[in-house]
Amino acid sequence: MSPARLQQLLNEGLAHHRAGRLHEAARLYDRARAAAPRQFDVLHLSGVLAYQQGRIADALDQLTRARQLNPRSAPCAMRLGLALVAAGRKAEAEVHLRAAVELQPDFHEAWDNLAYCLKTQDRLQEAVGCHARVVALQPGHAQGWYNYGLTLSLLGAVTDALACHDRALAADPRYAKAHYGRAQALQQAHRIPEAIEAYGRYLEREPQGHEARSYRLFALNNLDGLTREQLFAEHLEYGRAVGERPAPHFPQSPDPGRRLRVAVLSPDLRAHSCAYFLEPLLRHLDPARYELYLYHDHFREDAVSARLRSLAAVWRNFVGQSAAAFEQAVRADQPDILIDLAGHTGMTNRLPLFARHLAPVQVTYLGYPNTTGLRAMGWRLTDAIADPEGEADAFATERLVRFAPTAWAYEPPANAPLPNEPPASAGGPLTFGCFNNLTKVTDRMLAVWARLLAAVPDSRLVLKGRGLSEAAVRGRYLARFAACGLPAERVDLLERTAETAAHLALYHHVDIALDCFPYHGTTTTCEALWMGVPVVTLLGDRHVSRVSASLLTAVGRPEWIAGSDDDYVRIAAGLAADRAGLRAIRAGLRDEMRRSPLLDHAAQSARFAAALRGCWQQWCATQASLAKTG
Repeated sequence: MSPARLQQLLNEGLAHHRAGRLHEAARLYDRARAAAPRQFDVLHLSGVLAYQQGRIADALDQLTRARQLNPRSAPCAMRLGLALVAAGRKAEAEVHLRAAVELQPDFHEAWDNLAYCLKTQDRLQEAVGCHARVVALQPGHAQGWYNYGLTLSLLGAVTDALACHDRALAADPRYAKAHYGRAQALQQAHRIPEAIEAYGRYLEREPQGHEARSYRLFALNNLDGLTREQLFAEHLEYGRAVGERPAPHFPQSPDPGRRLRVAVLSPDLRAHSCAYFLEPLLRHLDPARYELYLYHDHFREDAVSARLRSLAAVWRNFVGQSAAAFEQAVRADQPDILIDLAGHTGMTNRLPLFARHLAPVQVTYLGYPNTTGLRAMGWRLTDAIADPEGEADAFATERLVRFAPTAWAYEPPANAPLPNEPPASAGGPLTFGCFNNLTKVTDRMLAVWARLLAAVPDSRLVLKGRGLSEAAVRGRYLARFAACGLPAERVDLLERTAETAAHLALYHHVDIALDCFPYHGTTTTCEALWMGVPVVTLLGDRHVSRVSASLLTAVGRPEWIAGSDDDYVRIAAGLAADRAGLRAIRAGLRDEMRRSPLLDHAAQSARFAAALRGCWQQWCATQASLAKTG
């Protein structure tokens, strides 16, 4: 092929490429590559297209050869780095991305991608330095400010993150993602109504922004005054927006008794509260009957990840990988059962892929306290207290499987300190405490707490959570306290602690834990109980408002479950008045937990396995019925 004809072919392919007609571009690039297999532009463009199409192996091959042909090309070095990140080869990716910025120090796009590569390695502070370089080079680069804000949010610097997203909008008011970034930062700053509004602004501009729609659903669970019907309708709208496909034919044998391949997907297979409840179930799963695949979806792996990995036949980390690459890998694995542990939470949301039926049996469990809104998600594991039979079924797209007395199996941290004497027993003031995520704090709840402090003279309240060390966040809370009648001088605000043992030791300064409502605690409820601290909760009409009721019932303490605001104040004040009773509770509560289903890990795991087997058998029965009628 003549050089002129080759260039014409490349130009035609590039025109299709830029217009988004990737199939046509690939066809022309293939012809060019067959004619000139060692031409830099041919290999470079082919590699870029392969990366965009999720053909990572092809992208690596073509971009590696292109880089060998022209090692001075900064764009090629950057794109090879991105392909290596997608392949999970982060250390190699960093080498090429650093080469790109060395070759071209003003290459702001390469600095931005280097920041992303560092984030995938949990090197957030280094990533911040790269983001700062990007916006210094291009102050009007909206995407640069947006990415900077996302990293600051991961570091907990919420005020600075919001400022970055505001700068992104100032640079380009049409840049929709800045509204998304603002919404996430507002949610992290516990400003739920504002966050929901910002998610709405983003979705007006990007109706297919399914990840933002999920974050919005998560935020809606925190609102007081939203009816079950309204919340369910919002989840159904998510399912409609995603657009579900019919189930394909699966090659798996519909044998109800055979060994099953069970895959678990979560961004939290690490030192995270989700792991406290998952690990005991997986540890006791019979490998002769269940082959375990674990799909992690987060840049951070740690000692907890290593323990979980040791339980699995296969471990994969999909962080940074495209939806197409994820789907291809899961379909190749052919799990019989695929369990989602995130729901509408998490940094990366894979729920739209569940709408495509990745496995015969799809189950959601543990991480999200509501329905997914997807009909393709066949089952949700729960219990009869969190989701009462009959009434709860009408508000779930999944079939509810009430598989155990309580749907949780708690793994107490090995480094948890021993419970101490209640602080009030030494003659000091009675101290109430709430260590829940402060996103759950509503004005109604603050007003009830104000009534409680009035009912228990000289008592104090301790709140703990991320962001309380920031002056702006503290100021907003103090203003809310004043508006709700909560005396600020009787409230202590503590910043989030990094270490679990230090966090649990703070319960040494708390006599009675106050659960949030409508969004109950889960981990915090278990932690307080493990430290010998009674928990007062308010029973609601939906799963998110009934979790602590399930946990307290399992421990044998249903008397701490309130049925109304007045009841909540009465129970908490009654506990406060009985100092001798608090000492007895403190001394015995850990043993009560040990005797409960929560810590009967083998039995809970057996119930979990039986529930999965039951879901599988239902699918097998459906296949047998279809075979008869087909």
